[in-house]
Amino acid sequence: MNLHVSPKKEDQAVSSLHEQLVVIDGLIISDFSRPVFEDMRKGGLTAANCTCSIWDNFTETMRNIAKWKKDFAANADIISQVYTTQDILKAKAEGKTGIILGWQNTSGIEDHIEYLQLFHELGVRIIQMTYNTQNWVGSGCYESTDSGLSDFGHDVVAEMNRLGILCDLSHVGPKTSEDTIKASKQRVAYSHCLPAGLKAHPRNKSDAQLRFIADRGGFIGVTMFPPFLAKGPEATVADYVEAMEYIINIAGEDIVGVGTDFTQGFGQPFFDWITHDKGLGRKLTDFGAVINPEGFREIGDFPNLTAAMEQRGWSTARIEKVMGQNWLQLLKDVWGR
Repeated sequence: MNLHVSPKKEDQAVSSLHEQLVVIDGLIISDFSRPVFEDMRKGGLTAANCTCSIWDNFTETMRNIAKWKKDFAANADIISQVYTTQDILKAKAEGKTGIILGWQNTSGIEDHIEYLQLFHELGVRIIQMTYNTQNWVGSGCYESTDSGLSDFGHDVVAEMNRLGILCDLSHVGPKTSEDTIKASKQRVAYSHCLPAGLKAHPRNKSDAQLRFIADRGGFIGVTMFPPFLAKGPEATVADYVEAMEYIINIAGEDIVGVGTDFTQGFGQPFFDWITHDKGLGRKLTDFGAVINPEGFREIGDFPNLTAAMEQRGWSTARIEKVMGQNWLQLLKDVWGR
């Protein structure tokens, strides 16, 4: 006897909607490999900002990008490199995931501004000004004294503006962030953050900080990294959507997007590395158990995020914006095409 149970109408609607969406994740820092790329396809991910430099210097960053170039060739059936927003739309049309090469620090240029153009030509399109602590450009969110954007940092911002590289401020200190927002002639972003109004944490942004970037044309990508969520490892995908809505109520639905901070495939050595200054120095923070929200454990679970938005009562228009269209507009504004 062959029993067939038809899916509920709401399940069909969610599936249909998710398949149609341009889905952009503003930050993924996973152990990139074929299984991760396959999970991106399972989740219907159109494009993602994928970290290829954290504490790395020039040589190490070049090695990381060289590996990415090999990955693009070896996995050309499911991923492609993104240089322009048209490449994102092309990836959608071809059933692939577009990979945006991004950094979470400016350590890759060391103290050479001219390296920015070289990396831009290699496809780097998003760079975070500092990662947690002090560098040549400014201060990170765990630095005890935030001295603000340095003179060198002002020059870096100007060159990134000229080239069309997005300035990311997610791990950046409050004063350095404010200085960058004021200095940049292009839109800037918190690619992956959460509101301090829901949980006090050095990595989370206050309501005032969220309003400041929003009022100046910036962008806010919302992370679901559990140490920064109010319920921590007990959080669900619904809690993630609630955090998004908290920020939308402050900044509006036109400048908010997804920035998961997926760390898929990594174990404790990786977390030890990112939570020590420059990878090997003083301990900055203790994440505890890193367990992603229930219902959104892996990249392949992205359809569940769309479902949670619908269950929250969001309109289709809002879902389309937050899941990808807002990111697409930001990148077009900064990249120029």
